[in-house]
Amino acid sequence: MSKSSSTLRDLTMARRTPAELLQIVTFASSQIPAQLQASTERLKVLLDTHAGTYNALHKIAADYSQPLQVRQQSIIQFKNAALSHWRSRKLLSEDDRKEIRARCLSFLGESDDIIAECNEVIIAKIARLEYPHNWPTLFTEIMPVVEAGLVSLVNSPNATMASTLSLRRSLKVLNSILKELSSMKMLTGVKTMSEITDQLRRVMLGYYSQVSPIILSIKDQLSQERTVASLIVAHSIYKCLVKMAIWSWPRINKDRGELADLKAWFIQLFHSSTAQLQALSELRISLTLALRSSPTSDPVTAASIDRLTRHVRVFGKFFRRLQQLDPGEFVGLPSCNDMVLYYWSKVVQATDADSPTAVYPVRFLVQAMVLFKENLARWTPFRKGGPTTETTLSQQFVEDAVRLLVSRFIPLNPSDLEEWMADPEEWVNEEDKESEQWEYELRPCGERVLMTLAAQYRDYVVPLLETTFKAMIEQPTVDLASVVQKEALYCAIGRCATRLRDVIPFAEWMRHKLVAEARETNPNFPIIKRRIAWLIGKWIGDMCSPATDPTIWQILVYLLQDRGPGSDAVVRLTAANALRECVDTVSFDIAVFAQFLPVAVTELMKLMSEVDSMEMKQRLAKSLNVVIERADKQIIPHAQMIVERIPVLWTAAGEEWLFKGQLLVVVTSLTTSLKEHSSSLVPLVVPLIQESLSPGAAVHLDDDGLNLWLAALRNSTTLQSTSVPNLLQLFPVAISALAGNLDLLGKVICIVESYLFVDASVVLQNFSLDLMGAVMSAMLGQALQTNQRGILNCINFMAQLAPSSLWGEAMHRSGFFSHIVKILSDDETTSVILTECVFILARIALVDREMFLRLVSAAAQVGNVEELKVWEAILDQFWRQFDHMSEPRHRKLVALGTASLVSTGRPEVLDRLPHEIFNLWTDVLFEVRESRKHADDGEDSGLHLYWDIDNVPQSYYAGSEETLEYERRKYVYERDPVRTLQLTTSLASSLQEAESACGGAHIFKASYLDKTDPTLLEQLQTELAGGRVA
Repeated sequence: MSKSSSTLRDLTMARRTPAELLQIVTFASSQIPAQLQASTERLKVLLDTHAGTYNALHKIAADYSQPLQVRQQSIIQFKNAALSHWRSRKLLSEDDRKEIRARCLSFLGESDDIIAECNEVIIAKIARLEYPHNWPTLFTEIMPVVEAGLVSLVNSPNATMASTLSLRRSLKVLNSILKELSSMKMLTGVKTMSEITDQLRRVMLGYYSQVSPIILSIKDQLSQERTVASLIVAHSIYKCLVKMAIWSWPRINKDRGELADLKAWFIQLFHSSTAQLQALSELRISLTLALRSSPTSDPVTAASIDRLTRHVRVFGKFFRRLQQLDPGEFVGLPSCNDMVLYYWSKVVQATDADSPTAVYPVRFLVQAMVLFKENLARWTPFRKGGPTTETTLSQQFVEDAVRLLVSRFIPLNPSDLEEWMADPEEWVNEEDKESEQWEYELRPCGERVLMTLAAQYRDYVVPLLETTFKAMIEQPTVDLASVVQKEALYCAIGRCATRLRDVIPFAEWMRHKLVAEARETNPNFPIIKRRIAWLIGKWIGDMCSPATDPTIWQILVYLLQDRGPGSDAVVRLTAANALRECVDTVSFDIAVFAQFLPVAVTELMKLMSEVDSMEMKQRLAKSLNVVIERADKQIIPHAQMIVERIPVLWTAAGEEWLFKGQLLVVVTSLTTSLKEHSSSLVPLVVPLIQESLSPGAAVHLDDDGLNLWLAALRNSTTLQSTSVPNLLQLFPVAISALAGNLDLLGKVICIVESYLFVDASVVLQNFSLDLMGAVMSAMLGQALQTNQRGILNCINFMAQLAPSSLWGEAMHRSGFFSHIVKILSDDETTSVILTECVFILARIALVDREMFLRLVSAAAQVGNVEELKVWEAILDQFWRQFDHMSEPRHRKLVALGTASLVSTGRPEVLDRLPHEIFNLWTDVLFEVRESRKHADDGEDSGLHLYWDIDNVPQSYYAGSEETLEYERRKYVYERDPVRTLQLTTSLASSLQEAESACGGAHIFKASYLDKTDPTLLEQLQTELAGGRVA
């Protein structure tokens, strides 16, 4: 195509694009699926390929002649796509960007909320990229709009939402800009935010001072639009102040005198904020009380109260954020403590908090409690070094606070009980979540405040709770009110368990009171029973009492199984969770728990089948898993019952991967506990492993599936059980994963290793060539060095565990031996890998020297080189890597391996005898003798002697402790020729065989011994004549 025709096409497209773009956006706003999909795809093409499209899209959004839906769709698409391509010269020219920046400010009078909100985001994001260099006039264009709008609002008694539209929009844009810029961490961004803060902070504080009298005098003006508008404007101005103050707070605290003016402004803002909070809070309280006496359905009045409520709340958010950023400095701010105590006084006065128009809304009370709780640590009179502030709480204040919390805020309220009845499972799930949600909910927040009071004012709180406890347990509990109050006290005791353990006779209380209450049939008693289960779990879980009292299990197991009057699902589910917490403790004694084990397992499995939510099934499975782990072999009689129900639960779970993963964990624990009896689980284990590694499921379950596979192998006695399927049938899956799954390679290597320890001969008889082929794929791939080392170590075990006839040919045909030789010749190979390769070669030579010779010969043929080259590569690294071998057992392995090669009489080996090999042997002989001499003398040299069974390197057992594989590894280790062969005898014997191979002692001496340094030869002869060394 010619250049002129290409230009003509571009011009035609440029003329056509705006009209086409408008049509596309119109279709994208329709409800017709076909149009919607086609237009979305075409719009994406235009946005990604055509310059000017973003500008045109933004222009459509600003065109008031277009339908509102089209304008909304345009600005939404612009917001979602343009900002990430803002600096693209291909899609946006400098003129485009300039037009868009100017057009953004035209939306300050936009009446549609969706368009205005998108514009807020757009301006803020662009400002982050463009201000101040490319958009220096941003604030000088926005602030006059704010100034003019504010003057109009203050001076116009009849101001409306419409008349204040531009003011409200401008303030929201300003707030979004400050939010965006305050999040910048780079030095230039910090400098920009600092300049903006200096420019705006006093101006904005002045603006708020102008609006404040209006909102404080709205008592008789709630039904006027000016009131709603004024509250919105004041709220937006204050949010801008908060952004600047929170940004400044950490910098002020680190300041060394350079920010005195900023600090003075901050102190002024904070001090005035504490006063304003109290004024606005009292105003709201009086207004809501007045509205209660004379209700109204006026929507403007409702909007005014709502806006006032939000504005009061933003002060609490401001204070809380300052407290989070620096609690120590926060408590020292002027009027801070008075402000927090004011908040607490409102908590004391609060009655109802459920209604949106409540005198004391929930979110306000929660803010009050959180601020109070966090300041308590600085108010305690028992703080080491004395209090950090002058504020300390009197004993009467603390006791009143505790009574208030236990009597009013910690008890379950009617809405709690309704949720309990409506969805028991969800209720238990939410109750048991010990998360940060407590900062947003009244009852959990009250519990945390109580815990903090008990920690900081222990001398006041503990005696009070002890006295209350003693009085309460003697009182009859018959009606709902008394039940709820007792439940709250039990909650308080559980939350403060670690503080009360010395004053509450827990064991006696359980035997004399809790056992009877757990069996009570009163229809209101599920409330107490659920709390009893929770309390026991908390008390024992926090180790306030040991889990050795049978009464613990008597109560929990009864609550777990009770389905009669006075119990319900919440009680049983809570008991299941408490059971897990008690079992999973250091003091747990299976001998005490054994009599309760059958019922506990049965009921947990029954509950798992009964509950509907997968989250609850998962929690129950976790409880069952802990019971299985701690019961160990005691679980054997009950294993079949668990196994029979797993397939049904697994099938019903469908694609609920978290629950399926937990079921795999349960079966893994069961396998580990059963040990040699786990063969009965193989018919279940094999299909579970196969499905967990199948396409689709593997991304969710592969890790848990591999853990189960490894546990099954480590606790198996055979690979070929009479049952079908068996573990040997899974080995092709391991081969496939070894060859092609880098993500799972580390775990798969462990699995292959475990197969070899169970029965290497059977594995190699069936899969030797396939296995070695997979090993080669992994070695030639991108396996990490750690995994390559693991593979080489696995092959070392293979050579040790099975006769060479089963692996020798496979090593050659797969190219593995030739690859090892190639690795040894590569100068870039790390010493870690080279050392592992030397270990393998030494092991092969020690196991079968004739096989070693055949493999060397075959490697030479494959590489089309002389055998001498192969020998050079091998023997060079034997010597070079010797100093990189840290463990004496490895050094002795290499010594024995070289001895085996020497005995062959190969001249390539014997040529190294006078220097490298004799030096290597002498080093090993001296090291072993020295170590042995220390051991014989009984001296504590601080060294771990390699032949001592108690000092086997932990890595050797590869995490197999407490499994059958541990014993197998131990057996192999103890019978390793490195431990059983006498080194001096082996070396001497190899020299004798080498003499014979050379034609006699005279020839051997003349050819090799006479070339040896006399001192070295004398040392070696002395060592060999010294008797047993290893």
